[in-house]
Amino acid sequence: MARATYTFTPWQHIVYGILFGTVYALSLLPLWMLYALSTLLYGLIYHMVGYRKHLVREHLRDSFPKKDDAERRAIERAFYRWFCDYIVETIKLFSISKKQMRRRMVFKGADIVDQCIRRGQGVALYLGHYCNWEWISSIPLWLNSTNYAGSQVYHVLENPVMDRLLLYARHRMGPDNVAMMDVLRYLTKNQKAGRPVVMGFIADQVPFWNNIGGWLTFLNHPQTPVLTGAERLARRLDMACVYIDIRRPKRGYYEAEFQLMTDRPKEAPTLSITEDYFQRLEQSIHRQPHLWLWTHNRWKRTRQEYDRRLREDGHL
Repeated sequence: MARATYTFTPWQHIVYGILFGTVYALSLLPLWMLYALSTLLYGLIYHMVGYRKHLVREHLRDSFPKKDDAERRAIERAFYRWFCDYIVETIKLFSISKKQMRRRMVFKGADIVDQCIRRGQGVALYLGHYCNWEWISSIPLWLNSTNYAGSQVYHVLENPVMDRLLLYARHRMGPDNVAMMDVLRYLTKNQKAGRPVVMGFIADQVPFWNNIGGWLTFLNHPQTPVLTGAERLARRLDMACVYIDIRRPKRGYYEAEFQLMTDRPKEAPTLSITEDYFQRLEQSIHRQPHLWLWTHNRWKRTRQEYDRRLREDGHL
């Protein structure tokens, strides 16, 4: 598993052991009990603490101007209920069996990915902070191919204890976890070894100023900064680009469909793959709007500030 190198202090070892033991013990509870815990968390996070409630309301207002206050407030409450479910579902990932995961996280169209692997082509999987992106790590359970490197890109957390804790859960279903700074090295290494790479990219994050690759209209925001790293890597290494469209038919169950965007990335116009991804993600969000991570400050970087920095510094 590709992961960060940890040098724990004795105290961090103790903290990790306590946290891991606690989370693992909780994960052994049946999901109906964890959902009861989720209901309690909802009362705490939404009604008592009001975690980022002002930001969620701002995002919903700007993203859905045609909806009235009652409709947006209903989405808001549903979002916080799902967000608490997401927390306990992530805890469940620490011990859930592969059999139960296959029953609760169903993938359709996996043959699209298998076909690419059989012809030796890598695959860039595009997804967002939508539905349960942690359970997406179960993709290897649905692929028939064996000669490939399954992986997902992750952002190394500043807290090494929490980073190691999450990496344990994210690796249980099989994929490697590749830190952002190691992605190109990982891809080229496996390509030279003749192993196609199937790599998941969560591409709806807000980019740092120097990583902004373009500006697109997304959820009624005409100047949304976007990451284009996945598209650039796909062009460079000729990887097929596949969107994962996810829905939640009922509590505790998800359905994901692989949708081919292109298997000829080098022929696609610049930024067109990224634009296609954001259009598909927006369609998913409009279908079940409460399942996107509205607490994430997606639009904190503005085009005006970007242009000002560019004028003053000459580069970013």
